[in-house]
Amino acid sequence: MRTPVTLPIQEIVPHSGVMCLLHRAVEGDEDSFVAEVDVRSEGLFAEAPGWIGLEYMGQTIAAWAGWQARQRGDAPRIGFLLGSRRYECSVPVFPVGKTLQIEIQRNFVAENGLGHFDCRIRIGDETVATATLTVFEPSNAEAFLKGPQDV
Repeated sequence: MRTPVTLPIQEIVPHSGVMCLLHRAVEGDEDSFVAEVDVRSEGLFAEAPGWIGLEYMGQTIAAWAGWQARQRGDAPRIGFLLGSRRYECSVPVFPVGKTLQIEIQRNFVAENGLGHFDCRIRIGDETVATATLTVFEPSNAEAFLKGPQDV
């Protein structure tokens, strides 16, 4: 059973400023999450192209992970979108004035931080985009980005 998310989106995603594309966290549970985007005429993606849906989906996964972390008393961590399968979008742009509802469903998250999620974007009752995303959330993103160090 999903519960309402009362935290502001900025407190559960590691993105900041204009790079935080989500506007609201709506509801979630152990395996799923719903967030919303208001497509606006100003901002980074006015008349957002259909392909930006992949980033909306990825940030919704980040919001789910950040919300889970906050519930444990931890801070949200940086994660990486590794790839997508079968991204299908029935609209060339997400129209200004519409609210997009992004829903993610966890298939699995392994102990090493590798995860797999089914995602969809709806405008009202119509599903306009779907994909399966593979993500990775390392336990220490800074060390991961530095790579192996010579001793």
